[in-house]
Amino acid sequence: MSATHSLRNIGLQTLGQNYLAIVNPAAGGGRRRKLLGPALERLRAGGIEVQVADTRAPGEATEMAREAYKRGVRKFMAVGGDGTSYEIVNGLYPQALDGERPTLAFLPLGTGNSFLRDFSHRGVEYGIESLLAHRSRSCDVLRLRHRTGVIYYLNLLSMGFTADVATLRARHFSGWGELGYFTSIFLTLARFRRRPFPVRVEGAETFDSRPCLFLTFNNSKFTGGTMMIAPQAEIDDGLVEYVRWGPIGRLGLIRNLPGLYDGTHVEHPLAERKAVRRVEFNLQAPADVMVDGEVLTLHCEELDVLPGALNVVA
Repeated sequence: MSATHSLRNIGLQTLGQNYLAIVNPAAGGGRRRKLLGPALERLRAGGIEVQVADTRAPGEATEMAREAYKRGVRKFMAVGGDGTSYEIVNGLYPQALDGERPTLAFLPLGTGNSFLRDFSHRGVEYGIESLLAHRSRSCDVLRLRHRTGVIYYLNLLSMGFTADVATLRARHFSGWGELGYFTSIFLTLARFRRRPFPVRVEGAETFDSRPCLFLTFNNSKFTGGTMMIAPQAEIDDGLVEYVRWGPIGRLGLIRNLPGLYDGTHVEHPLAERKAVRRVEFNLQAPADVMVDGEVLTLHCEELDVLPGALNVVA
């Protein structure tokens, strides 16, 4: 069944300003799907009207959000992990730039929602409370132009060690749960590559081609649920928080891993951070990147900020 057909089946034309909940039934391995019913009951009891549309394949949340926005829906709810909200955002833009600003709420029933961690560690409960309290705030959207297209994101894009771990896990250990995550870290440490990713941030005259362990381009503070990769990032400042960790050694990385969870890694002598509006890339070939938990291979060209392009319920 196509995304458009499934939306028509739920009576989207009468949705108006009610929320369209786009659900990834496989999020969290499908184990938390049973939590959705009680959560929706609480929301509806509190006066929040919700229509539900299940996705059936990767990328379908993007199609659903794109079609729903065209047909007048302006309030969306991501029910799943970081990947679900990423797909919805890429369905809303660029068309929402020329229309009414959309609103996105979160019910993180998947493996995690790093974006919400900026506001609370209580996940689903916090998401429900925010909806019932009608809390909404302005949020920037980051736009990445690459050789074959454009993507949009809310959380972060990373290159280097962090992206290597995510890529290895997604391609070989996706069904291993937490064990797959630690296995991927161990194998990436064993291979341990420090390499250049030439970038030029706003205000710099030349591209920085020094070898590094990783680069991240952040809109919010957390990744991986609890890793505070960009402790000074703000979702509504109109800036990209750029964090670079230079060619630290294997033992140095192991010793400093705790700092990635409390944000003190940016104080390391080999660390740098800047808040900028624009970043240019001069990559010689496509690179593996992690974007809001999704693993992609992209030939990145330019990154900029769409200030206040989205309302988030948080």
